[in-house]
Amino acid sequence: MLKSILMRGAVTALACAGLTSVAFAQLELKIMAPAAPGGGWDGTARSMQQALTASGVAKSVQVANVPGAGGTIGLAQLINSGKGDGSQLMVNGFVMVGAILLNKSPVNLGQVTPIARLTAEALVVVVPENSPIKTAKDLADRVKADPAKVTWAGGSAGGADHILAALFAGTVGADASKINYIPFSGGGEALAAMLGGRVTAGVSGYGEFEGQIKAGKLRVIGVTASKRLANAPDAPTFKEQGVDLELLNWRSVVAPPGLTAEQRKTLGDAMDKMVKSKEWAEILKARGWDDAYLASAEFETFLKAENTRVEKVMKDVGLVK
Repeated sequence: MLKSILMRGAVTALACAGLTSVAFAQLELKIMAPAAPGGGWDGTARSMQQALTASGVAKSVQVANVPGAGGTIGLAQLINSGKGDGSQLMVNGFVMVGAILLNKSPVNLGQVTPIARLTAEALVVVVPENSPIKTAKDLADRVKADPAKVTWAGGSAGGADHILAALFAGTVGADASKINYIPFSGGGEALAAMLGGRVTAGVSGYGEFEGQIKAGKLRVIGVTASKRLANAPDAPTFKEQGVDLELLNWRSVVAPPGLTAEQRKTLGDAMDKMVKSKEWAEILKARGWDDAYLASAEFETFLKAENTRVEKVMKDVGLVK
C-alpha cells in the first residue's frame, strides 16, 4: 500500500515537472521596446530575446519597437491594448518614471503588472582634469554657496542625470530648484562641453566617460553605487565621502494589466530562469551591465518607492507642479 502511494506521488511529481517544462518550451512571447532601435531599451529587449530562446525558456520571442515620449506611447499601448494578455512584455526603466510625470501621461506604471527588475547602472559625476573641484565635498561647497553657478551637463531633462544633479543638491542642503542643468542630446556633446570648460560637471554612466577618465582628461568626483565599481576601483562612491546619495539607472520588464495569478507566475518564473541562465550571464558580461534582478513582488515594492522619490525630486526642481 505504502509502495503504491509513493509510486503515485513520484509519477505526479514527474508529471508536474513535465508540464512545467512543456509550458516553457511552448512559451511564445512578444517584447515591446518603447523606443527606437539602437537604444538601451531596444538592446535590453533583444538581449532578452536572445537569452530566452537560446536557453530554452521560450519557444519564440518577437521584439517590436514603439518609440516616443520617453516610452509613454508604448506604455499606453500596452495598458490599453494588452489587458489580460500573458504573452506580452515591455522593457522599461528609470527614465520612464520621470517621463510619465514630465509628459503628463494619462497612463502610469501603477497600471501595469511588474514582472522583474533586470539590470542597473550606477552614474558618475565627473569634472575636467584641470578643475579645482577634487572631491564630493568641494562640489557640495560650490553647490551650497550658489546652486545656479554650478552648471551640470547630462542627458534629457527629467532623466536620470538631471535627477541625480537635483538629488545631490538636496542631499548636501542646497536648493534643488535652483540647479543649473543643461541637457544634451548625446554623450559626445556633453563631453565636448566639459572638456571645453563650458560646464562645471558632467553626469552619465561610467562607460560613457571611461575613455576620457582613463586618459586623465576627466576626474571622477563620485559614483552613485553603494560600493566602488569593479571596472573603476579608484573611483570613490559618494557615500564613502559622506554624501548619502545612491541612484541606479535600472531597467526592468513589465506586463499588461489584468493578468491572472497564474499568468503572472508563468512570466515571473520565465524571467527567473532567464536571469539564472549562462546565456544571460554572457550577455551581461559582454554589455557591461550589472545584474540587479528583483523578482515580481520585490520589484513591485521597489517601483512604488522609486515613483515616490522621483516625483518629489521633479517637483523640487520645478519640472512638475
